[in-house]
Amino acid sequence: MERPLNCLNKLAQNDWLIGYDSHQFNQIAQELYLELTHISECGTPPKVILAEREPLRFLASFIAACAANCPVFLCNPDWGTQEWRQVFDLVQPDIIWGKLLHFPTPPLSYSALSTQHSALIMIPTGGSSGRIKFAIHTWETLTASVQGFTEYFQLKQVNSFCILPLYHVSGLMQFMRSFTTGGKLAILPFKAVETGQIFNFKQSDFFISLVPTQLQRLLENPELTEWLSQFNTVLLGGAPAWNELLEKARFHRIRLAPTYGMTETASQIATLKPDDFLSGKISSGQILPHAKVTIRNHQGEILNSNQIGNITIHAQSLALGYYPKTRKNQNDFQVDDLGFLDEQGHLNIVGRNSDKIITGGENIYPAEIESAIQATQMVADICVIGIPDKQWGQALTAIYIPKKSDTSALKIQTLLKDKLSKFKIPKYWIPQQNLPRNSQGKINRQHLQQIATEFLQNSIT
Repeated sequence: MERPLNCLNKLAQNDWLIGYDSHQFNQIAQELYLELTHISECGTPPKVILAEREPLRFLASFIAACAANCPVFLCNPDWGTQEWRQVFDLVQPDIIWGKLLHFPTPPLSYSALSTQHSALIMIPTGGSSGRIKFAIHTWETLTASVQGFTEYFQLKQVNSFCILPLYHVSGLMQFMRSFTTGGKLAILPFKAVETGQIFNFKQSDFFISLVPTQLQRLLENPELTEWLSQFNTVLLGGAPAWNELLEKARFHRIRLAPTYGMTETASQIATLKPDDFLSGKISSGQILPHAKVTIRNHQGEILNSNQIGNITIHAQSLALGYYPKTRKNQNDFQVDDLGFLDEQGHLNIVGRNSDKIITGGENIYPAEIESAIQATQMVADICVIGIPDKQWGQALTAIYIPKKSDTSALKIQTLLKDKLSKFKIPKYWIPQQNLPRNSQGKINRQHLQQIATEFLQNSIT
């Protein structure tokens, strides 16, 4: 894959940004690149925090930093004071691009610069747990992901319609696919799409990426459902999708491509192709050409097809580690997820190791329970956690948003009796008006533990 400046020069004459001025993008990127190279002449490249709110400026700044070999930290401008303090303590930046509402701009200082951090791209992860980490990527790891994507879908150019945050891997990689392959890129906030403010372009030439909660909201609107059904491919990731949602998408002939990947792998390493999805297949799909997945037991031995175990990923798109430390073994990455490969080589995710709940000696994975509760069509959102219990070790607890105000836990439990074993039906049911999810749809389980503890304490007293 070509370097940032080569891609920029190739696109200079193209009107490739839909809804934005492509020429202005080029101009800003060139100006900032010259500014950074001038600063770098005084020593090593400066560490850049990138928190631009405006998409065109964010992307132009990103390319300038990559081209000038500056370590760049992609940040959410809406982080609160506590999160920014974490970031500043960790990064000690030299340059800040963007206005931070919750933190004063520190003075510029080039004394702490170090050559070992040049040309690195830091992408935030772990925000849902309350601790922000930055996965260390490079232009090479990101373009390896693009290459795997284009090979898998047999494309020369990728046109993307981006409604996800650009500082997050899911938004950034849509830009990378279009920018490095000479494709077109449309950017709109999700709220604009929800209210019907949609660009006029040929959806059948475009990919769009969604998280499950976004897909759910679009499918509630008949006009937007029709609009979505025109896309070449609708990539779905960020959080597990429930069966009812997948069935609804299939019913409306949405060309859905459920994916599996993460910040550490520069987005997806497995994707189910739309035709397979529409024909009824349920999985995360085949492994992309730039990656390899093995399923291992606790002893590290590779398991056969259909045997559930720990997922280990080998990919050219793997992050080098978490800033500021690089991983010793950068070739393999064992993730927290459990799954299996079927006979066709499709990856199937069972749940997260760390989310496993042990109650009365039985291992339970919340994803299975959540899917069964979603299928009752009585909840708008659901998360199952385990809370400490003297008798059982952990007690299954469902925290949910009822679809109707008169929906009782007893009604849901009655519907579950034929679907789940008795020990898999939650003991406690806690209704809420909303669940703490981040912009990718990932749940904050620590926050849920607090909600459950307080609720049960109040119930007892």
